Amino acid sequence: MIEFRLDRTSGVTTYRQLVQQVEDALRLGVLEAGDQLPTARAVVAALAINPNTVHKAYRELERDGLVESRPGQGTFVTRTLASPALDAHPDLRRSLVGWLTDARAAGLDRDAVNALFSSAMREVFAERVA
Repeated sequence: MIEFRLDRTSGVTTYRQLVQQVEDALRLGVLEAGDQLPTARAVVAALAINPNTVHKAYRELERDGLVESRPGQGTFVTRTLASPALDAHPDLRRSLVGWLTDARAAGLDRDAVNALFSSAMREVFAERVA
């Protein structure tokens, strides 16, 4: 089961953080079809957030066809976003962990690492206009 975490300094809305965490867990194979998401009540208790925030996130995930709500039972994953390609690249993950470790040792905090990483992502994945 997924355990949600919030970054209250990220500037990303709480409901969006919940959606992103579920999507990431689906991509990485942490959540699979049939798995149950935590109840809204459990998420509210763990994160001290408004129940409507959790319901909004779960509704978006349901609208995207990733989960389904079963009255009286909970919310369940209906499909995964996992890519076999992710499992096929453990060396890339190790390299990224090494890079993050180096960045932390260099004194960069999360926000600085995010900014640096986002900048590099934009550079590498920018659409080239001919």
